[in-house]
Amino acid sequence: MPTINAVIFDIGNVLIEWQPERFFDGVIGAERRRAMFAAIDLHGINDKVDRGENFRDTIVAAAQANPDWHDEVMMWHDRWIEMAAPAIDRSVRVLRALRAADVPVFALSNFGIQTFDIAKPVYPFLTEFDRSYISGHMGVIKPDADIYQQVEDDCGLDPTTLLFTDDRIDNITAARARGWQTHVFTGADGWADRLVSDGLLTAEAAQ
Repeated sequence: MPTINAVIFDIGNVLIEWQPERFFDGVIGAERRRAMFAAIDLHGINDKVDRGENFRDTIVAAAQANPDWHDEVMMWHDRWIEMAAPAIDRSVRVLRALRAADVPVFALSNFGIQTFDIAKPVYPFLTEFDRSYISGHMGVIKPDADIYQQVEDDCGLDPTTLLFTDDRIDNITAARARGWQTHVFTGADGWADRLVSDGLLTAEAAQ
């Protein structure tokens, strides 16, 4: 395999758990949550935020458009940080171990402008990347090819020397099509093992 010149982390479900359904199950119950998600494309609305639309304005508009679910939809704004929780501790340790080993570490995440600002004080490791590629600022979300092109253009590294982990197969497939090295994230232990097998971390450092 080519040399790895940078390791690129997705954030949601790689460094921070992102399970809105789980949050709503706990707040309004699974049956009502299923009815709400069937009635409203909340993930599609969130994609608008991730493309750079204003977080509050987008959620308020969705709540007003769905009066039967107004209060529940507003929770997507008012209690968003409870959905983006908790941190995946071993992934955070691995991120920091890579930095300690002088391996450049980037973020490439579908994340809104305002939501990323909300998350950073809660999760200080989000400020520790060498480069952060946040979709809200880029105006495009994964797996659109343009977001990967923007990363390549900005960092100037050969795509074959980038190692990218993401929990979504479609995002991984799009990166792989550009020649990136990839790892489908199914848990922090497997990701740590991959970094050890690629020689980026020692087994001790990857704990």
